[in-house]
Amino acid sequence: MTPLPRPGDPTITPALIAEHGLTIEEYQRVEQMLGRAPTFTELGVVSALWSEHCSYKHSRPLLRRLPTKAPYVLQGPGENAGVIAIGDGLAVAFKIESHNHPSAVEPYQGAATGVGGILRDVFTMGARPIALLNSLRFGSLDSPRVRYLFAGVVKGIGDYGNCVGVPTVGGEVAFDEAYEGNPLVNAMCVGVLHEKDLIRAVAQGVGNPIIAVGARTGRDGIHGASFASADLSEENEAKRPQVQVGDPFTEKLLLEASLELIHSGAIVAIQDMGAAGLTSSSAEMAARGDVGITIDVTKVPLRERGMTPYEILLSESQERMLVVARKGREREVAAILEKWDLTASVIGEVIAEPVYRVTEGDRVVAEFPGTKLITDCPTYTPDAREDPTITALRARDVGSIPERREEADPLWTLEQVITSPTIASKMWVYRQYDHTVRTNTVIGPGGDAAVVRIRDTRRALALKTDGNGRYCYLDARIGARIAVAEAARNVACTGARPLAITNNLNFGNPRRPEVYFQLREATAGMAEACEQLGTPVTGGNVSLYNESPASAVYPTPVIGMVGLIDDLDSITRSHFSTEGDTIVLLGTPTAELGGSEYLARVHHLVAGAPPNCDLKGERDLIEAVLASIEAGVVRSAHDSSDGGLAVALAECCIIDRGRPLGARIDLSSFAALPMRALLFGEAQARIIISTPDPTALREVATRHGVTSTTIGTVASADDPLEIRVGDRTLTASLPWLDRLYFETIPDIMTKSAAAVVTAATESPV
Repeated sequence: MTPLPRPGDPTITPALIAEHGLTIEEYQRVEQMLGRAPTFTELGVVSALWSEHCSYKHSRPLLRRLPTKAPYVLQGPGENAGVIAIGDGLAVAFKIESHNHPSAVEPYQGAATGVGGILRDVFTMGARPIALLNSLRFGSLDSPRVRYLFAGVVKGIGDYGNCVGVPTVGGEVAFDEAYEGNPLVNAMCVGVLHEKDLIRAVAQGVGNPIIAVGARTGRDGIHGASFASADLSEENEAKRPQVQVGDPFTEKLLLEASLELIHSGAIVAIQDMGAAGLTSSSAEMAARGDVGITIDVTKVPLRERGMTPYEILLSESQERMLVVARKGREREVAAILEKWDLTASVIGEVIAEPVYRVTEGDRVVAEFPGTKLITDCPTYTPDAREDPTITALRARDVGSIPERREEADPLWTLEQVITSPTIASKMWVYRQYDHTVRTNTVIGPGGDAAVVRIRDTRRALALKTDGNGRYCYLDARIGARIAVAEAARNVACTGARPLAITNNLNFGNPRRPEVYFQLREATAGMAEACEQLGTPVTGGNVSLYNESPASAVYPTPVIGMVGLIDDLDSITRSHFSTEGDTIVLLGTPTAELGGSEYLARVHHLVAGAPPNCDLKGERDLIEAVLASIEAGVVRSAHDSSDGGLAVALAECCIIDRGRPLGARIDLSSFAALPMRALLFGEAQARIIISTPDPTALREVATRHGVTSTTIGTVASADDPLEIRVGDRTLTASLPWLDRLYFETIPDIMTKSAAAVVTAATESPV
């Protein structure tokens, strides 16, 4: 039966097609697929599924280059979440996704519903969520608008995760004017399951009923996927109704009900009604199973009267799932949901006819042949060329930039860098998160990586999100390599072997050649790093069109890394813990300053080549650290990266707030390097180790081809951090460092931006 326009449907015009985010060529492709003009409802369906957010039409060809396979990968890209086996019949499901555009116009609900969506992606695989992480980018905290966005996003993340009862154990936050008009809000979830309980969102079984589960459908979030596939503008302030409203208490019920449904065997598939709502969940499940389905929108439970098929199909109301049940077990499904105070409504079924059909009672309102709604989406490979401005910035010799007069005192420089909001402690953020609920968190926020034990075993997972948009802006390929390598280093510092990643690619408008060039190069760099480090990509998210009228954001690929610790006794922390331990630096300082926080903070400059990333050297370093931890000769391990070696050493002294220890450091063996590069350059592949047995540690490092240098000794809580370089010495008291590091962001958020470097009122020495 050919769908006919409904009374009141608007006439399809070029302007309406453009409003739905389709080009004329794409619209003609729809007409060819259907053999006729689409109805208004069909136009809405295609606009959602062919949006960048759902279809990945500009990134799909690039993503195919990423390594996705390993013997332990049970589910790679293409499902709700990736899944890896970790032995003894256990597996880990994990995924990262963005909620950037919604958070830009409504930070609290945008961030909260981002957490809700990523939770559903994980528990629909049959996994119980055990941890949440995030990766956030904002403009300068000098801006009242940015402070409003920052506060709203953090509260939204905290409130949702806290109410659901899943700990938020880690993350990262960076601030730069490049994100002023378009913040980035990426949420990651990790869950644990038994391999036998793994379920996929694949519709199958002719006659099997399709059931809508969870909250009722309203008008919130309509065209959310299309909204996320366009540049942000001032007009988007009027699009607040498109931002969904979350209910974490319903989410908790849905989580428990979904896991019970999966364990019951009464269902064959389950999927979150996320971006594009009922449209994407139903069409994608049908395409994966290569089956036909029919849906009657009059049977969808609604919370608002008068909703049209167009609105019902495109609504992104939260806390909803779509389930394919086994025929004859509908009552069992309903009983499980009733137990959790949720409803189940049969809204359709799997059919033998190869069509995707939507009805409104007896009227067909949308019909597409076979699975072409998914498979016929166009893909694009636009022109790619680097912006000459960036080429020139990268070529600049930043080492020759004259020092400021104040830099004669390296303590002044340390103060500037350590009070940068990007470097300073994010305790203001994570104290709003419950990171201990469920009692499995061993290392929470603030360390190199979070560590969560796997209940009823001696093993644990190390989890980390990482990325550096400034590096990627200057060199997207190198920046992406560094993002993977640093995430792996951070995980290894806790005693975990890096296993796999999920990624979130945050970029501007891919139709612009300079942006597509960045996307292409970053994807290539990520692929190179993952291949060398043995960390396949199990899935992720691409978020494009992150632009405001002012400019695009920095290209920001974010890595979510998962590592495995085989024995809880191997868990290693990042801070000094024992007076008298020897401090050893693995890796070598360099004269590199490009893309550093030092340059941005002290000289207000983003330029130079980012640090070199030797992937073989990174792999050797990880192996050396893991072997040293296994040998029992590591007391602490901390990655040296953002802010440089001086910041990393300060963190080793004070990051365990309340139990600080001083350190006497002598870097004179590196005195040939410029002082600022040695202390604040961000050379990669470096880890600071405290050890009771430096000889054994250095033997392990040598065996793995890693340079090691004894640089000092852990001192007492009454001693300062003292760093000597030849005849120059930097001496900083621990109370002074503590105040600068931990109070910078609280001062900004509770007082004013002028408090950035006035948190300390007493002498630094």
